Amino acid sequence: MLDLDGMAVPGVYATGWVKRGPVGLIGHTKSDAAETIRSLLDDLDGIPVPESPARESILEHLAARGVDVVTHEDWLRLDAHELALGESGGRERIKVVPREEMIRAARS
Repeated sequence: MLDLDGMAVPGVYATGWVKRGPVGLIGHTKSDAAETIRSLLDDLDGIPVPESPARESILEHLAARGVDVVTHEDWLRLDAHELALGESGGRERIKVVPREEMIRAARS
């Protein structure tokens, strides 16, 4: 990940649309993910250990800053919602795109 001056931010990694924007096919994002993992593994020995490594700590940190976190359980609800939308429309799934709608479906 680069900062506003184009300098690498240590310990911060991105892939997929976060890395390149909403472009590309699955093959592109797979190769991006592989590149990101290679970078992470190359840096592994120099990554600082978190002060509080518990899963709840990062969730509390993000919540304190007003970040809408989607947990795996939330994603499972969103996935089921998209599949149900697709089934009623005769498709495999209908992707929910607006972020606010995704959050609402994930939390319902």
